[in-house]
Amino acid sequence: MPEFPTLHTPRLTLGQIEVGDIPAIVKYANNPNISKMLRSVPYPYDEDNAIGWLNRIRTKFEQKKGYAFRISLTNEDGYIGNIGIGIKEAHQKAMVGYWLAEPFWGKGYMTEAMAAVLKFGFEELHLNKICATVLADNPASGKVMIKNGMIKEAEFVDDEFKDGKFLTIMQYRLTKDEYKALNNK
Repeated sequence: MPEFPTLHTPRLTLGQIEVGDIPAIVKYANNPNISKMLRSVPYPYDEDNAIGWLNRIRTKFEQKKGYAFRISLTNEDGYIGNIGIGIKEAHQKAMVGYWLAEPFWGKGYMTEAMAAVLKFGFEELHLNKICATVLADNPASGKVMIKNGMIKEAEFVDDEFKDGKFLTIMQYRLTKDEYKALNNK
């Protein structure tokens, strides 16, 4: 199996999610405020949910279809969230998804993590396009994308059904040329 990359930012380390992270994942994901901001995270969230998710992301990595990075503060070992990039190699594109534990919201950590993953996607994986989606009811997540130069390209009204209501989803994108223009590369 190939070696999992580690990405560094001024305040964060993004590395491989491990079995030892399961207690922290459950602690932070078992939160109705997290669940309502994400399409795929149920509430309540338990150890079986975390184990199933960990198995799915490991399989994606082994198949070279994605990376799910554990987010931790630099010089600390605690799991505070994750950011993943799912790859569609035939189309040279990927979809990014992420969440951050509520105690760490509003500090710019996810904007920093997203910048690192975009750089990894364009400069290391040589992707042509990276997209991310956000629920319309989660404007803070949309700001993460906008701060990283991503462009809103679609709005899917009443696109998915969760917890008794229809969800509107917005999709943002960044192409390789747009990334280069932002970074003058």
